[in-house]
Amino acid sequence: MQQKNLSNKLVAAFNEKGETISPLLPEKQKNFLIDIDGTICDDVPNEEPERMSIVPPYPDALKIVNKWFEEGHVITFFTSRTEEHRTITEAWLEKHGFKYHGILFGKPRGGNYHWIDNHIVKATRFKGKFTDLVIRTHEIEVFHT
Repeated sequence: MQQKNLSNKLVAAFNEKGETISPLLPEKQKNFLIDIDGTICDDVPNEEPERMSIVPPYPDALKIVNKWFEEGHVITFFTSRTEEHRTITEAWLEKHGFKYHGILFGKPRGGNYHWIDNHIVKATRFKGKFTDLVIRTHEIEVFHT
């Protein structure tokens, strides 16, 4: 795994009362949480772990993920694979040259995700090709105020 120390990049943050809150990344740096199966390679279900080591990566995903890493963004894979798949998953990422900071296992299965957080969350649905991101405006669901 390509590990970089991120703690020295965090910026102190404060609420409206002046109290310390969780630190933030610098303004232009992004935190990418990227799914594995069906996003950087073909979809391999947990019930077929033998395929996890042989599935080829999507070339455009490898190129863009590593570009974002080199630009200084935080790359974390967030997968529905379980901890029992850690060794095979890390070996596969290393074999194909993915650069990243961490992996979170155990993402809930089934899709239709609603992420609720006190920080800004931008969701991008993968539809078959990794490219640089562009800005577009879409209707979204938000909490009623």
